[in-house]
Amino acid sequence: MATNEFVRSQYKAVWNSVSGTEDGAKMAVSGHTDEELYRTTGEGTRNMLQHFVGVRPDDVILEIGAGVGRVGMFLAPICKEWIGVDVSENMLGHIERRLAGMANVRTVATNGFDLSGISSESVNVVYSTVVFMHLDEWDRYGYIKEGFRVLKPGGRMLVDNVDLTSDLGWEFFEQHCAMPPHQRPAQISKTSTPQELETYFRRSGFEAIEQHRGGLWIITCGRKPV
Repeated sequence: MATNEFVRSQYKAVWNSVSGTEDGAKMAVSGHTDEELYRTTGEGTRNMLQHFVGVRPDDVILEIGAGVGRVGMFLAPICKEWIGVDVSENMLGHIERRLAGMANVRTVATNGFDLSGISSESVNVVYSTVVFMHLDEWDRYGYIKEGFRVLKPGGRMLVDNVDLTSDLGWEFFEQHCAMPPHQRPAQISKTSTPQELETYFRRSGFEAIEQHRGGLWIITCGRKPV
């Protein structure tokens, strides 16, 4: 079924519909199935997390919208536990196959709106990368609030999205704007502004909030008070 037959907020139906096969899941997430490129970008995201929020051997790390485990493949070997959270059971099945040799990997299916399967103050790092573009604004805020809840005191959170205020981000926005409304799929990518993401972090209770702009992307991170 084409995903423009769904309402955007039907996250579980949308993402299960496009992820029945691993290649289908890869295409839906990134637009390609190149495993070598998956490895390169997975390593790049691991390095980004190490740089901006730190990754420690005793960390429990949770990814919101884990997809097929592109990033988890490189984080699991350097942390205590990596938890891949996704709304799509199909995606989690791909993770379980791809990361089957890693004993410290756990997957959790969500309802698409919260982290109700994760205990409060049980995680050291929460991150979400190349996911917020597929969520409505209210649900972005909801996941940041949930990230705050599940983090231990002193825990760190990082999210990214396409930056509407950058030249590349505006070009990205105009390309999607040009698409006839009835042809836009339910999961079409939407942008953020730095002010939007900073507001969500601040209103959720985070401190030491930092933002990093580069090309297409705006990265926002913060720390839960001790």
